[in-house]
Amino acid sequence: MTCIASASLLAPSVSPLAESPWTRRSRGLILDLDGTLIRGHEVIPGARELLACWSDRYVIVSNNSTDTAASLAPQLQGLGLPVEAGSVVLAGEQAVHHIARSYPHCKLMLCGSEHLQACAAGLGLVLVSRDADVVLLARDVGFNYARLQAVTRELMRGATLMVSNGDLTHPGPKGSVVPETGALLRAVLACVPAVHPHILGKPSAMLFKEGLHRLKLSAEDVTVIGDNVRTDALGATRMGMGYLLVGSAPHADAPDVARLLEIECVRRHALPEGIAEGDEGQ
Repeated sequence: MTCIASASLLAPSVSPLAESPWTRRSRGLILDLDGTLIRGHEVIPGARELLACWSDRYVIVSNNSTDTAASLAPQLQGLGLPVEAGSVVLAGEQAVHHIARSYPHCKLMLCGSEHLQACAAGLGLVLVSRDADVVLLARDVGFNYARLQAVTRELMRGATLMVSNGDLTHPGPKGSVVPETGALLRAVLACVPAVHPHILGKPSAMLFKEGLHRLKLSAEDVTVIGDNVRTDALGATRMGMGYLLVGSAPHADAPDVARLLEIECVRRHALPEGIAEGDEGQ
């Protein structure tokens, strides 16, 4: 798909947004976070304007598996992004809630942050270091050989493996690369290749369904804006939502959100040529 530059490249505001084809077909937005609105503690150009223009008509749906919505929203507000916790859906937190619903009061080995540990305990899950019913693998910055050995032991004895997301990396500030949960998963599967992981984050449907629920809109009325064709675009097409991509990847519609607000662009409903339905992760 080709995006045609608008004749009037005004600063982003409600008026030019109303003239763009993708906005005319959108009643609400599902927005990716890392690489779309922020890179680490850097705000990507256009992010503030986009959130201000769409106000209470967006939900951020992210494969972030470090924070909870309550811990992340103040961080985003500190960057000048007017985001409330109720507008944030995060893979790690949603994975914990999924386990609490599906395996109530189970014994859980959780490889993840203190925020996720507190969330799990608050939902009645019993956190253990051995004899687990379920292992949840999230972005664990303290992951080491001992943790890998412990996870391998629990999976070998029959524990269920849940994974917050399959991303190998996410974009960091100044072009840096931040290792993600999927990189840890590859180490685990190298030790127990017969184990089948249940990956809960994008492009799987769970987070997108929660986003639609919070927007109170049907899929055809929502546009997904992200930076990853194999998570954002793939997840959107599976759910019947239109999508747009930003960033430096070959399939991007615009280099950043600021440019997306300045050009006429039609949202897409099919994956780009050369991207297969089964392609996931980064």
